[in-house]
Amino acid sequence: MKTFQEFILEAYDPEVQGRSQIRTQGQGGRIGAERKKTEPEKRRMKAAGGGTTTPAKSYKDRKDIGTQRPKSTREQQPTQARGSAALSAREAQRKAAMERRAAKSGVKTKTASELLSKKAKKTVDPNYKPQKASGLTHRERLNKVKKGEKALRDIRLQSTGKSKESELKYPVTQKEVSRRKKKA
Repeated sequence: MKTFQEFILEAYDPEVQGRSQIRTQGQGGRIGAERKKTEPEKRRMKAAGGGTTTPAKSYKDRKDIGTQRPKSTREQQPTQARGSAALSAREAQRKAAMERRAAKSGVKTKTASELLSKKAKKTVDPNYKPQKASGLTHRERLNKVKKGEKALRDIRLQSTGKSKESELKYPVTQKEVSRRKKKA
């Protein structure tokens, strides 16, 4: 028979604790083991600027760490009283009779095998290539858009022979759009 001291030493022995079913709470009150991705496993990328991308650094912890989620939030709850969704005997008879009449009149109804057969998978175009990330930061993208707007504005001013964007019927740059909204 073990003494209490021996039992405690064995219970808190890290080698034994690793094999036991009872786990201590993880970091931040986490219930299970931490499953944070290592650097090579991370798939989320962010723009580093200048056309390059790097793995996103911060994977934020969830706010509900350490709390048990109630079943009502995890599973679809019934919307009606138990058994109320089933048809009454008379309604079931009526429905069956209507289906028989429909089948007799030649209306195509699905057979059991048709109902149970799997739907055909949607195929993806073999030439489809996902769009590559530009690697530009938000600010760099906005600057690029502004440069394009200004170039377009200058071309339109040149072709119409006007000197200011405010003289054009339709504005090009966001600056002019917001100016006209304030004015109106």
